[in-house]
Amino acid sequence: MRPIPKYIAILLTIIGFYACASTGTPDGGPYDETPPKFVRATPEPNATNNKRKKISIEFDEFIKLDKPSEKVIISPPQKEAPEVKVSGRKVLVEFFDTLRENTTYTVDFGDAILDNNEDNPLGNFAYAFSTGDHIDTMEVSGTVLNAQDLEPIKGIQVGLHKDLNDTAFTKLPFVRISRTDSRGHFTIRGVAPGKYRIYALMDGNQNYLFDSKTEAIAWQDSLVIPSMTPAIRQDTVWNELDTLAYDTIYEVHYTRFMPDDIILRAFKEENPMQYLVKSEREQLNRFSLYFSAKADTLPTIKGLDFDERDAFVIESNVRHDTIRYWIKDTVLCERDTLTLQMNYFTTDTLGQLILTTDTLRMTNKISKERRKALAEEERKKEEKERKKREKRGDTVQAKPKFLAMTVDAPASLDINKNISLKFEEPVEHIDTSAIHLTVMVDSVWQNTPFILTADTVTPRQYQILADWKPGMEYQLTIDSLGIKGIYGLYSDKVENNLKVKTLEEYGTLYLNIVGAGPHAIVQLLNSNDGVIRQQAVSEKNTCDFYFLQPNTKYYIRLFNDDNNNGVWDTGSYENKQQPEEVFYFPKVWEMKANFEFEETWDLQATPLDKQKLDEIKKQKPDEAKKIKDRNKERARKLGRT
Repeated sequence: MRPIPKYIAILLTIIGFYACASTGTPDGGPYDETPPKFVRATPEPNATNNKRKKISIEFDEFIKLDKPSEKVIISPPQKEAPEVKVSGRKVLVEFFDTLRENTTYTVDFGDAILDNNEDNPLGNFAYAFSTGDHIDTMEVSGTVLNAQDLEPIKGIQVGLHKDLNDTAFTKLPFVRISRTDSRGHFTIRGVAPGKYRIYALMDGNQNYLFDSKTEAIAWQDSLVIPSMTPAIRQDTVWNELDTLAYDTIYEVHYTRFMPDDIILRAFKEENPMQYLVKSEREQLNRFSLYFSAKADTLPTIKGLDFDERDAFVIESNVRHDTIRYWIKDTVLCERDTLTLQMNYFTTDTLGQLILTTDTLRMTNKISKERRKALAEEERKKEEKERKKREKRGDTVQAKPKFLAMTVDAPASLDINKNISLKFEEPVEHIDTSAIHLTVMVDSVWQNTPFILTADTVTPRQYQILADWKPGMEYQLTIDSLGIKGIYGLYSDKVENNLKVKTLEEYGTLYLNIVGAGPHAIVQLLNSNDGVIRQQAVSEKNTCDFYFLQPNTKYYIRLFNDDNNNGVWDTGSYENKQQPEEVFYFPKVWEMKANFEFEETWDLQATPLDKQKLDEIKKQKPDEAKKIKDRNKERARKLGRT
């Protein structure tokens, strides 16, 4: 055998070396999983008799702060916000207010402190010192929820008052303070023994007291009395190789601070100040008025350059805070500006309603000259298209213009629904004899009675009500010219065939409710937390929902309608009235056809902050970094699992 040439042997050696050394792309090793560690502070943590206004807190690596203005809470609250900044491995805090005597100060960082490279948070980190000879270490904690829908409220202040008078909330700043995280949770630290009142405040002007009706608030009727007790909890040591398995369960002795389960239901009060917010002429043939609060009466209108008598069709919502005026006269519509005098009630500086007179100029967004030019352009365009079609030999006929109408009559009609007619402009007249509803009986169409009624909530919408029979076929016919709009247009002919669903196509839910008030209302919700339908709880504390769609998820909410007006009502701090109570059933139903569910719902069985399911919450918790999972996924991609 001939020997291998020396240069070939050297080449093979080099290739072999690189083959062994380059089995994969260097990945830099696992991610850093360790958050920064506290090293020292000046003054020392929990120092007493401190007079220094500058604090230095040092860690074992370079750090940064995440949203310090949101996450760092300093208590007691300061008139001039302290400066909080990072310098290398240190957090520097400088107070500008005069330090109070015999007071515990806490700087609660939450999870704002991150390492500089991997953003690992040092969670639940707080620093404290005292200007007196002892330091207060008690804590109170809980959750703030939106009173109307139990959504966790992020970033709302929660504070304690030592002054137990009701006026303290509106006259004095808090003595201790915290702020909620993304789960609505709060912890107030550095609390001294004693009795307190607790409040939540979305403090718009940052003065730590309730002085504006636009600020969301909450309070607890009972006093808060902090306490502490020794407690034991179980903890685990997790397997380093398998994040789903643990090696050891052990007991941890700790001090439990109470109360730790406070629930505050936050709300905004009904705005009592009545005034005109905006007026606009959004279309040629209508204008709208928007008011700040609900009113008992409509404003009165007097035309200054036109005759206002019988000039409008008026549409108002139930609160009378949004009012639309349709201008009936088409000649009047063409005028660029309508000047009118409006008399309405406004709230004066003493909080009293007074009659006010304003002059409004309702101006078209597009001038008359511009409208004419646009109309001429459109006419020329249509004429050009007509000539093209004539050249091709197409028959060109002018299309009649009909009253715009939408008929909601699906081919498969739910047994608990009705046919609806919707119009883009107000209707002047409906000839009910032009509307025909027939049902198929023994292969023959037979007339069946119906009722036509205007929708009490939605303007320009009408309902056709009938005794719909499951599984039966119906036909709706509306003769042409049967309906006339206020601008002289008539409806086109309508013909719709529909079939009512059978009872076997639906599911049913029976609820037995424990703990509801005397006028409770249950609301059936969709996956967007929107109300599908609602009904009152019966005297027997039951509430049943029929004709539920199969393969559809339903959620349930209940509110105690204390004033029996059919809607949820907010609270009032001045009257010491809490908002009406709201509860969620902590379960979702996915309905099945021809299936019945029966459930007993004890409103108090589940804590209020655990009732609303995460899947329908709009306020989601901030995603914490899951570095172990990230490393595990990285190892899998590198073939190391």
